[in-house]
Amino acid sequence: MKTWDVIIIGGGIIGLSLSIALRKRGAKVLVVERGEPGREASHAAAGMLSDCALETPLALQPLARASARMYPEFVHQLQDESGVNVDLRDQGTLLFLSAEHAGRGLEAEEISAGRLAKLEPALADPKQLAFFLKERSIDPRALTTAALKAAKHRDVDISSGTSVIGVLLSDDRVVGVDTDKSSYHAPVVVNCAGAWAGQISEYHLPTRPVKGQMLCVVGGPALTHVLRAPDVYLVPRSEGRVLIGATVEEAGYDKRTDADTIQRMHRAAVALVPGLERARVLESWAGLRPGTPDDLPILGGTNTPGYFVAAGHFRDGILLAPITARVMAQIVTGGKPELDLTPFSAKRFGN
Repeated sequence: MKTWDVIIIGGGIIGLSLSIALRKRGAKVLVVERGEPGREASHAAAGMLSDCALETPLALQPLARASARMYPEFVHQLQDESGVNVDLRDQGTLLFLSAEHAGRGLEAEEISAGRLAKLEPALADPKQLAFFLKERSIDPRALTTAALKAAKHRDVDISSGTSVIGVLLSDDRVVGVDTDKSSYHAPVVVNCAGAWAGQISEYHLPTRPVKGQMLCVVGGPALTHVLRAPDVYLVPRSEGRVLIGATVEEAGYDKRTDADTIQRMHRAAVALVPGLERARVLESWAGLRPGTPDDLPILGGTNTPGYFVAAGHFRDGILLAPITARVMAQIVTGGKPELDLTPFSAKRFGN
């Protein structure tokens, strides 16, 4: 009977990144994914690597800043091992805010109207204050493709199309997982199942799906920066596509798009960049972000020896992948995390 050192439930960017980090430490790893790896929230994300204090909960800011700093090396290693270009862009973000919101401790450079017109000639007058943020963006679909190839390159075992029914216990500690196909055995299990994390085992995790609808256009004016306004954001890709998003909806596990909602986001994008009216809509989709009651991730151990959780990253799963992989690999292999994970303990929700 084949066994592993660690079984990871969930093959999104969090699970795949953790599998690579654990392989670097010599662990034998199995990733069990209910669908195809990288095809859920990671696939649907826009890819803004935003650690802006105005938009990041206070407790999350140390992790967000650390992960943002890690990204260039994180990407370099994935690209080197996979041969996939993940389109990491560092041209920055233009953030548009009302004077009221801009006064709430935003540490960013305000941009004059004249400079704004030079930075992004296609912009309409936003009628709001504009700020420049030194942020990056990435193509999440390329990122998860690269992570999957890098994991396989490092001999991570992948079981796709496999639903975990529960965690196997012996003498009240983990010995593996039971799935709809077979039982797999390991002394450590990490739940990285995103919006589905709460459906596994008796250990209650209050994760839930938070729906986000988006669309993608091509053929409009070239954009250099990520544009973020109160009612819409635009994320350019290097090959000319522009992503437009996104809603935040409590809609259960419904991933259907709504034509009126997509049109409303498209109109908001055109109001910001009028030239997008002539752009062609390539695709629209919806993803399910993994939410928690306090909008913070769940990271660390549980009351069950050998059972760990890295889930509930809400809108920041792509951003937090590098730091999550690092600190969880430290914990899982018996070390101490380099950052304080107390605010993210599963135990904050009780049993």
